[in-house]
Amino acid sequence: MAIYHLEAKVISRGAGRSACAASAYLSCSAIYNDYDGVQHDYTRKKGLVWEQVFLPYSAPSAWQDREILWNAVEENEKTKDSRLAREFVPALPIELTSEQWEELLTDFIQNSFVSDGMCADVAIHDPDPPGHNPHAHILLTVRPLNPDGTWQYKTEKEYLCVRDGEERGFTAAEFKEAQAEGWEKQYQYKVGRKKEYLAPSEAEAKGYERTSKYPKSTKYGRQNPISDRWNSEEQLVLWREAWANAVNRSLERYGFDERVDHWSHAARGLDEQPTVYEGVIARALEEKGVISDRCELNRQIKRDNTLLRELKAQVKKLMQAVKNTIPALAEAMESVRENMIIFKYQLGYILTGKRRLTNNLDVIKPELERYTQIAGRIKEKSKERNTLLSEKKATPMLNILKHRELSRRIAELTEELEELRSEKKQLLAMMDYAEDTGLSTVRKDISAMEANLARLEQQEKKYTTELNAALAEYAELKTQASDFDPDELAMAQLEIRPQKEASAESRVQAAYGDKYDFWTMIGAKREVAELLGEEEPRSIRERLRRKEYEKQRTEKQELPQCKKNKDRGWER
Repeated sequence: MAIYHLEAKVISRGAGRSACAASAYLSCSAIYNDYDGVQHDYTRKKGLVWEQVFLPYSAPSAWQDREILWNAVEENEKTKDSRLAREFVPALPIELTSEQWEELLTDFIQNSFVSDGMCADVAIHDPDPPGHNPHAHILLTVRPLNPDGTWQYKTEKEYLCVRDGEERGFTAAEFKEAQAEGWEKQYQYKVGRKKEYLAPSEAEAKGYERTSKYPKSTKYGRQNPISDRWNSEEQLVLWREAWANAVNRSLERYGFDERVDHWSHAARGLDEQPTVYEGVIARALEEKGVISDRCELNRQIKRDNTLLRELKAQVKKLMQAVKNTIPALAEAMESVRENMIIFKYQLGYILTGKRRLTNNLDVIKPELERYTQIAGRIKEKSKERNTLLSEKKATPMLNILKHRELSRRIAELTEELEELRSEKKQLLAMMDYAEDTGLSTVRKDISAMEANLARLEQQEKKYTTELNAALAEYAELKTQASDFDPDELAMAQLEIRPQKEASAESRVQAAYGDKYDFWTMIGAKREVAELLGEEEPRSIRERLRRKEYEKQRTEKQELPQCKKNKDRGWER
């Protein structure tokens, strides 16, 4: 089943990652990083289905080689905490083939990223077992490009200038024009025991001494407007929507009914959790006045038990009051039939709940096993990475070869950890859990689901017993009616049946409230009719009309004979 999952993250040196290592990992290739002299080799990694580099028109053609592309990125970023690339990890629909995945990704990347000036390095991974967790890695540049293929700035220094008491920011290029209009940069001057930013003309007129040669500026500078848009929350929402639309177009194109939605439940205004396995969230929602499925199940069982007691008391009273007349028997039989409809509705409702819980358990149990394995591997590799980091810190800087080897192993573990964390998030998305959900929460929810399933099975047994008892009561009433014309009795039942069925519907609606399901009620009526072997009302009416016709015909035939006998008597 297609699910929506699009994980967005930033690759930065501050987090111990490199663009070259990330590209080598996604493409299962070997890339040498000129920045730190580390060779990243992932040629033994399995699961690669397809890889491709997409470039905008202004990018140098040499960047089709991903090693040249990402070394150009690494070279241009100078600081130790630079943001090097943006990465998206989308889940791919298992309904589509690998060729259709390629088509889907090409369409999405060209329209969403390359057309906007980004370079994109993409790969499809379908790790063992195939079809279990197909996903893609999309690595994107974070700096816009000039028409000549050079990098634009991410931020530009912005000087806070003053004129007539007003303060405004200008870049170096803008300040040349602003200076002619009377704007001045501000510098720190010593004013008594304090330091203040003042314009030179004002400070020199008062004889203040300048304490710094650096003009006043904004803390982070002015963001490149293109970079600013790419980094915005609004743009991320647009990208998420574009991916959902691209997936849905592909599913529709190839004849699949499944669709995905990029909106979260909170964004859609849903207070309830989307599935029954809510865990502690269910109780938290209840405390806030929000109904949870799990707590609603308990309340529904109590309402069902109350309704059951009422039905049994009513049937007992009817059975004691039955008289050997067609109207009384018809009333009693239809009342029992009404109860049977309610029992069948309850069984249908329970069956739906069981099916949902069983399906959820069938999905979540194998995923939990996989989740447990991934969590263990993350813990193991995190411990190994921390050990290597400590070893690297303790190694003298003069030992260059060992430093490079440790850096290579740390980078390798870092990329493996990122892949495992992405897979963990995708598994949680498939199970409809939040990203920060712990293993213990998932296990508790599975236990709760299994307990709910057991309770539903107990309810099913109870209502099956009650339905069989009602069926026996109906058979007993039918035996009592053996002396009467069965068609006349059936007709009497048909006359009051709409009223009884409406009564069954209203009683179920009162018990189930907004959980009432119209189609379950239709199914309950149909199943009761089949269980009792009822004929179509049209057949009964037709047979009664035929009987009436035969009766009238017989009377007409007997009438001349009586008259003839009467005439003979007068003759004598």
